[in-house]
Amino acid sequence: MNPKFESIKVSDIFDSYPDAQSEKLLFLRQLIFKVASEINVALEETLKWGEPSYLSKNGSTVRIAWRKSKPTQYGIFFNCKTTLVETFKEVYREEFTFEDNRAIIFELGDSVPVEALKHCITLSLTYHKVKHLPMLGI
Repeated sequence: MNPKFESIKVSDIFDSYPDAQSEKLLFLRQLIFKVASEINVALEETLKWGEPSYLSKNGSTVRIAWRKSKPTQYGIFFNCKTTLVETFKEVYREEFTFEDNRAIIFELGDSVPVEALKHCITLSLTYHKVKHLPMLGI
């Protein structure tokens, strides 16, 4: 079950997506909250660039989005000025499709490798604690 929305603006974004895309993004949202709970990190849910975004005190922002320009794709986005996606590419190149140094992209019909994605989310939500470590401590 997905956590309650604290912001009507965030809820409205999910409501604006087509049903299939909204369902996939709600799954990613649930996964982000689950990871945060498992690693005992407080999350703030907000909008950045009009997209649902998740911030933690010692982490780097995670965003999730669907775009009309690529209707069969949705993604989880990371700060491109970090080494996050570069590291994910090294570790998970067979599991994910990447967009430059900023996102993991899924097709609507894709099966999501949940454990690998949870690991990526964990690294993002704790980035400022691990950014000094080679390969983020992996």
